[in-house]
Amino acid sequence: MATVMKSDSSGSSDETVMNAPDKSVKVRDVFGIDVDWEVPAFSQPDERVPEVDPSYVFDPDTTLAILAGFAHNRRVMVQGYHGTGKSTHIEQVAARLNWPSIRINLDAHISRIDLIGRDAIVLRDGLQVTEFQEGLLPWALQHPVALTFDEYDAGRPDVMFVIQRILESSGRLTLLDQNKVITPNPYFRLFATSNTVGLGDTSGLYHGTQAINQAQMDRWNVVVALNYLEAPVELEIVKSKVPDMDDQLIANMIKVADLTRQGFVNGDISTVMSPRTVMTWAQNAEIFGEAGFSFRLSFLNKCDEAERMLVSEYYQRVFGQDLPESIANLA
Repeated sequence: MATVMKSDSSGSSDETVMNAPDKSVKVRDVFGIDVDWEVPAFSQPDERVPEVDPSYVFDPDTTLAILAGFAHNRRVMVQGYHGTGKSTHIEQVAARLNWPSIRINLDAHISRIDLIGRDAIVLRDGLQVTEFQEGLLPWALQHPVALTFDEYDAGRPDVMFVIQRILESSGRLTLLDQNKVITPNPYFRLFATSNTVGLGDTSGLYHGTQAINQAQMDRWNVVVALNYLEAPVELEIVKSKVPDMDDQLIANMIKVADLTRQGFVNGDISTVMSPRTVMTWAQNAEIFGEAGFSFRLSFLNKCDEAERMLVSEYYQRVFGQDLPESIANLA
């Protein structure tokens, strides 16, 4: 369920958020992309600013699309397969701008009431009274925060129509029950991640996704596709987490991951290795001292039993040996 934050009748929140960005950062210096852009940012982070991952590697096209969202108030959707790091990309850009950020996963349990708010019974001077408590959407709309809707193409129809109202850059939100119209804060930003591009799932990979009203898709100003990392880039990221590990071993781990991604795209398996999974595998291999057993603990045991034989074949194809059933077999 979405977090509920209370505000008084004037729309001011009980919680402190800086009113506006108070500096600008050079994209070339902060993100390493060769463009002459400066983007507004905050001097100090608050508790809603994501933690910076110093080893994060930014995809240039995706980064510029997200930065356009922050700098020019564009509505940005990041589309791509599971495990490509769509949400993390938005968070890491926000982290370097010290921009407060909130994520909402639009699963089937998120309803219109969760987003907008509801009447609640509270105690006032010893008496029970009914008071409207704003949901996360009207709260975020009134503050300089970046709101990201994860799994956007899995949202319920009633929720999607609520979101459509705010997709315009100056889109106001009307709270019918309160006879109130909320005007967005000038530094409110809106992002979304999705597995499809609003046309529904024709591959069978993403159950629960659905076609999005094209009038709504047209309101997303920027749609960028984020693919899996190139192998040398992924090796650099994993190496930053396990600096003492042999490069060839990491390269083989990434080859196995690429096979799972190809199998996932082809519909052969339903679970895929993300770069985070490869990092976990490498870290576990350092702990247990064996790549095969660590692969079983890090990924294979998460797979459907009917698919484990095929996933084991991916490992065997790259490493040239069968997976050990137990670390005791290695003694």
